[in-house]
Amino acid sequence: MLNQKYRWKNKQIREQVAVMNGKKSPTILLKNARFLHSVLKKWLIANIWIYNDRIIYVGEELPESTKNCEVVDCTGLTLVPGFIEPHVHPFQLYNPQSFSRYAAQTGTTTIINDNLVMFLHLNKKKAFSLLRKFNESPVTMYWWSRYDSQTELESEETVFSNGDVKSWLEHDAVVQGGELTAWPRLLAGDDLLLHWIQETKRLGKKVEGHFPGASEKTLAKMMLFGVDCDHESMTGNDVYNRLMHGYTVSLRHSSIRPDLPNLLNEMKDLGLDQYESMVFTTDGSTPAFYKQGIADMMIRIAIESGVPLIDAYHMASYNVARHYNISHHHGMIATGRVANINFLSSENEPTPISVLAKGQWVKKDGVEKIADEDINWSEYGLEPLKLEWDLNKSDLQFSMPFGIEMVNDVITKPYSVSIDLATDELPQNHDECFFMVLDRHGKWRINTIVKGFAKSVSGFASSFSSTGDFILIGKNKKDMMLAFERMKEIGGGIVLSEKGEIIHEMQLSLLGLMSNKKLEDLIQEEERLKELLAERGYPFADPIYSLLFFSSTHLPYIRVTQKGMYDVMNKTVLFPTLMR
Repeated sequence: MLNQKYRWKNKQIREQVAVMNGKKSPTILLKNARFLHSVLKKWLIANIWIYNDRIIYVGEELPESTKNCEVVDCTGLTLVPGFIEPHVHPFQLYNPQSFSRYAAQTGTTTIINDNLVMFLHLNKKKAFSLLRKFNESPVTMYWWSRYDSQTELESEETVFSNGDVKSWLEHDAVVQGGELTAWPRLLAGDDLLLHWIQETKRLGKKVEGHFPGASEKTLAKMMLFGVDCDHESMTGNDVYNRLMHGYTVSLRHSSIRPDLPNLLNEMKDLGLDQYESMVFTTDGSTPAFYKQGIADMMIRIAIESGVPLIDAYHMASYNVARHYNISHHHGMIATGRVANINFLSSENEPTPISVLAKGQWVKKDGVEKIADEDINWSEYGLEPLKLEWDLNKSDLQFSMPFGIEMVNDVITKPYSVSIDLATDELPQNHDECFFMVLDRHGKWRINTIVKGFAKSVSGFASSFSSTGDFILIGKNKKDMMLAFERMKEIGGGIVLSEKGEIIHEMQLSLLGLMSNKKLEDLIQEEERLKELLAERGYPFADPIYSLLFFSSTHLPYIRVTQKGMYDVMNKTVLFPTLMR
């Protein structure tokens, strides 16, 4: 798709028609297939012809020629369209390739990805080359284009330049703009942001919102500005209000907001019994959450909650394709569509036993089939960190009387520091730790105190954050420096140290933000990290999201950003960063 103007070239379409004429054989024939017909909303039985990556025919006929054709008798199986995950943050320790491979095993064959990491850390030429490489995957990857960084960058106007934003929006692989975390700027009169939204709509693409707790008036205004969908419903009333204003509602079930059972129950209480304007998302969850599955998990929850079977499958396929205007390629088993098909043991069991993606087996009879080559990440500028600067003891000076207190995994509020900071080690009879954010290039730092992260974390360092700057937390300055040095040594990652020793590490060899390991391996490493942090007093569920959102200004109240301690509600820098 990304190497040519059209999805299929004229020659390919002629070959596909030749299959119908009996002059060529299909590559795969699915006989006696009981499948979901998404337009008729019925379970039908038919023969399905596939030629390379396209469904050529669905009906009663059999091809005249089956030479060199794989024939599969589907008796006893139920076939549904490949699932679509419309809101993926493909850099939550994993990378786009490792996530897509894992997703395919659960039946998700199309994903729509956030481009934030590429926007912040790769130039446009390398980023677009990488998109072309991703197109070689059997899993279809679409993208969104960000309008803002969801934090306070030192030079946001040069990073999110008009030219670069427009280039992304015009890219064939980009199907939407957003997510719109900077909507307060829009309300305040930011006409460049409105111009980008207008351009998105002119291109026939969608705009994704980010409106937690938004009032009806705000939702109405955002619809007037051009927003099409929002994934921040936390109650049944939130769903109702979004439907009332004409939004597509993305029902979320994620590692920090596992809301789906509650949403479905409250929707039922409100009498909401139509699901055509609803889709599912796991909203970029952290690795361990995906042990339960991806779209298949959400379909299962919906079925158990009493959602009609076909509606449950449509929210993970047909509804998504219609929303993004890609139903001519995806979201249904029908003539002319990309051959993304899940083979189920029964309609009540959404996790497939076999999966076709672009007409290739990525899972067959329960066994994974790797259909794409490993990416050479260094070709695209995604390499281990190479820091040419050191952390000095003088950097670990803490005197600020103002700190941040964690309300939950991701919300931080201000508090007044009352403990003695003139020490190299804080006592473990309270939940206050040294907290430091360091520029990834070593130019600046900000030192404060975090309350509520843990009681006995001695040294902790992370190159994983929303901006790629470094986070140091701990009770003991020596252990904090040890964790930092180890993070530097392994080319980026998350490191936990204690009593002069490294007790756990996760290597993130792609810019210090993503791992090149399999998702299954990351799940084990993340689970161990969570265990160790919980043993040391971390009271919440998702420390990875805590790291990600310490600097994210789309959430209240106080954030630590590249500009300093930032008051989100008043949009002011309270304490600036210090140059090193």
